[in-house]
Amino acid sequence: MKAKILFIFIISALIISGCAKKKPELESSLRGKCFEGAPKWVINPEIAGYLSAVGSAKVGKAGIQFAKTEATALARDEIARIMGVKVKNMVRNFVQVTGVGDNETVDRVSKQVSTQVANQLLVGSKAKAQWLSPCNELFVLVSLDSKEVGEAVKEAVITSYKNQQALWQMFQAKKAWEELERQVEKEFGSWK
Repeated sequence: MKAKILFIFIISALIISGCAKKKPELESSLRGKCFEGAPKWVINPEIAGYLSAVGSAKVGKAGIQFAKTEATALARDEIARIMGVKVKNMVRNFVQVTGVGDNETVDRVSKQVSTQVANQLLVGSKAKAQWLSPCNELFVLVSLDSKEVGEAVKEAVITSYKNQQALWQMFQAKKAWEELERQVEKEFGSWK
């Protein structure tokens, strides 16, 4: 348990510290009319000292506030996935050959199912900037101070070690995961 918590802390610290690599220029397909005048953060949401992500939403009949709320939520989802995501994936392949010689036929079926779940508390995440594209799509940059993330991880490590509430949360998470598995099985059939 102690090693697991230390591993989570180290991975979180590496994610927060980021890399100093220069990002490539915008791809030519992104230089079209809809991205004309776009700030760099629309494609590359890096801010020094912050964990950042961009969300976007088309401004429709519900108005710009609705689009802003949707775009902000999508950016926060991305930050949560950056911090940690639980992935369950299944690929099934089936190939069958029937007939002989020139009458031979091959039947092939492939099915892929993937589930990703992120569960993070993002204390202090803020919308830092927004941009409305010429194609009426609102982009929102959301960031989270890396110091706050580091402190939250540090506090989580300290308080969850041998903590009854942490065990209860693990039980609740397992129960939620089992419910998700039942829903996937109901939707796609048994795949174990």
